[in-house]
Amino acid sequence: MQRNEFKQLLSLPVIVAALGYFVDIYDLLLFGIVRVPSLHAIGVPADRVLDEGIFLINIQMTGLLIGGIIWGIFGDKRGRLSVLFGSILLYSVANIANGFVTTVDQYAILRFIAGIGLAGELGAGITLVSEVLPKELRGYGTSLVAGVGMFGAVVAYFVADWFDWRVAYFIGGGLGIALLVTRAGVLESGIFVRIKTETQVKRGEFLKLFSSFSRFKRYVSCILIGLPIWYVIGILIFLSPEIGEALHFPEPIQAGRAVMFSYLGLAFGDISSGLLSQWLKSRKKVVLIFIVLTTAMILLYISAPVKTTSFFYATCVAMGFAVGYWALFVTVAAEQFGTNLRATVTTTVPNFIRGTVPLLNVCFLSAKSQLGISQGAVLVGIGTVFIALIALYGIHETHGKDLNFVEKL
Repeated sequence: MQRNEFKQLLSLPVIVAALGYFVDIYDLLLFGIVRVPSLHAIGVPADRVLDEGIFLINIQMTGLLIGGIIWGIFGDKRGRLSVLFGSILLYSVANIANGFVTTVDQYAILRFIAGIGLAGELGAGITLVSEVLPKELRGYGTSLVAGVGMFGAVVAYFVADWFDWRVAYFIGGGLGIALLVTRAGVLESGIFVRIKTETQVKRGEFLKLFSSFSRFKRYVSCILIGLPIWYVIGILIFLSPEIGEALHFPEPIQAGRAVMFSYLGLAFGDISSGLLSQWLKSRKKVVLIFIVLTTAMILLYISAPVKTTSFFYATCVAMGFAVGYWALFVTVAAEQFGTNLRATVTTTVPNFIRGTVPLLNVCFLSAKSQLGISQGAVLVGIGTVFIALIALYGIHETHGKDLNFVEKL
């Protein structure tokens, strides 16, 4: 990489998007890390912690689903920067308020509001980076954003380990507020600015994604290729204490450590998948490689051939690396659609796949009741992989694609 290209890669929009995603991941996963101690602290009985935890995860994911639509449309109508910083402000305030909750109902309301806020940052950031960088650097830029962002989970673990869970929420909200001061130096995407002056071009028309079979197929396929990612994070990692107990590990598994180690692997996976896609000059081939790797890691995790906590956490790292095509998955979505729908798609796609967690939880709990926790987890996991492979067939190869085009609506 030449010096000028390196300078472009480390431009202010890329840095701000990366730091924004860092705070986003910190806040998104903090509940998964402090779930047990925070619910105990507000008086939830031990035998209700799992059920109330799943309820709150579902509420947060529902907020992400709704927020994805709101911020996506807003991003195409008003601009990428408006979403980037508006979403950071909303989830930062919600997370500060989370530090004051005393009941499950209060917790649920604030996780829903935080979910709406958290829905906007990644899609807006990836859209902005994809449009401001030359196509030769796009894969590197989005990988850098995701790679830096994933370390937010690692920091969240250590903050939650060193401080009370309420303080951990205050710190997350404070980081977001501090990030807002960077707004002054970031410019809007030139591609978006140009199209904004073309009044005849319709922008942010969410329902138009369903008015054409071609667009609908691309859109649904972009969503479903990410299904194994949130199966792994939303079920296997978030519920790791209960799964570890069912798999007869002699020592308790800590959810915070499982999240931290899996996201450490995910950070390196995101960087690796982005680099590999640049070297192979293909998005689809790399997504396929990582989906196959995810399948192998799910089977290793569930079979648990070595019953030690060290092996369990090492498996979390490996499984996190395997689902580290998250940035590539969002980049593919950004590259599939024109500028007038790009923010809508790029913001809704990751949040729609996050929003499948409640459905995956229902499938998992149903399968668990019939087959047991390990076999039920395998059944649901293999199902997500099968769906993702079918969806991968339905998208176009977009490596090196010029993004200065619009959808004819």
